[in-house]
Amino acid sequence: MTAPASAPLTTPDAPWSVAVVSEKIRGWIARLGDVWVEGQVVQFTERPGSWMQYLTLRDVEAEASLSVKIPSRALATSTARIEKGARVLVHAKPDFWTGNGSFALLADEVRPVGVGELLARIEHLRRILAAEGLFDESRKTRLPFLPHVVGLVTGRNSDAKHDVMKNALLRWPQVRFEVREVAVQGPSAVREVKAAIAELDARPEVEVVVVARGGGALEDLLPFSDESLVRAAAACRTPLVSAIGHEQDCPLLDLVADLRASTPTDAAKRVVPDVAEERRRVEQARRTMRHALRARLDREQHGLDGVRSRPVLARPESMIEHREREIAYRVTHARHVLNAALLRASGEIGRLEAQVRALSPASTLERGYAVVQRPDGHVVRSPDDAAPGTGVRLRLAAGELAATVDG
Repeated sequence: MTAPASAPLTTPDAPWSVAVVSEKIRGWIARLGDVWVEGQVVQFTERPGSWMQYLTLRDVEAEASLSVKIPSRALATSTARIEKGARVLVHAKPDFWTGNGSFALLADEVRPVGVGELLARIEHLRRILAAEGLFDESRKTRLPFLPHVVGLVTGRNSDAKHDVMKNALLRWPQVRFEVREVAVQGPSAVREVKAAIAELDARPEVEVVVVARGGGALEDLLPFSDESLVRAAAACRTPLVSAIGHEQDCPLLDLVADLRASTPTDAAKRVVPDVAEERRRVEQARRTMRHALRARLDREQHGLDGVRSRPVLARPESMIEHREREIAYRVTHARHVLNAALLRASGEIGRLEAQVRALSPASTLERGYAVVQRPDGHVVRSPDDAAPGTGVRLRLAAGELAATVDG
């Protein structure tokens, strides 16, 4: 809907006066009625003897502030401690002063925001973020072993800054820092810390980001439990270390960070390795490896000596000599067996030769006998085999004779 160009009942010829506009604004604001407002005191200077005290409240998350007026008698009966940085609840009525066109809250009561209430709010937010998985170990990133560049988000000229840098440089002198000094408490802390984290996360040379702050009251550490800051830390791609407060302090940033350090000094020890300690570890590892290698060589040498001490390796020719003797024995034995076999065969041949000679027809012829054969070679065994007048051949031991059968 587009706002009207001018308020009704007004024209260039019949405009409202400043007083009329001021009164109408005052009337519109008065319709709001009494309100409870929570904020952080960012400006307050007590005016002794004055019937009215003035302070400025700022939103704890956004860039917005309001002026507050409160009668001195009402402030004197308040249980809240009004000082810069305190979080308070104010019961007030919006008031527009027509005299100079200023707006303020006219308060009649101021209450402190109790620690119990703050803790309850933080616990409620913790449960919400935990249900979303922002605190799960599975999403946390492991820190690099030896970062060359460390991003440091800390207070301006704070002890936390000096503790981190001093201890880190003592442990590893080559480490470099990208420092972002920001407000670590107060209304601007959330915005400045978020911007510093985002800036360091965007720098590729920064390998780890440390958010460090010294100890303080619960109210001082509230920015590090702010929902927007916690979500910004969860979105940081660079490993993030939270070193807020002391061991007993636990803002929500500790839970979403990749690593929680109990103190800024502890953060330096957890992020940067101790060069002297690492050298000792390397030397110890070298001694361990040297001892293991020497023990292995000794075992192998002992085994080798045992093998070499065996007779077969002490005198390798002994194995050949044994085989040589075995072969010589077998050759000699084979020769004896062969000679015996030849002798037996020779005797057998002589015996067979004698038998053959004894049974041979030539042997019979040598004793004076003859073999009579007809011309056709048929042996005459009976007188009937050769008729008278048949020519025959007589085979003798020394030759043959021709003859004719007479009768």
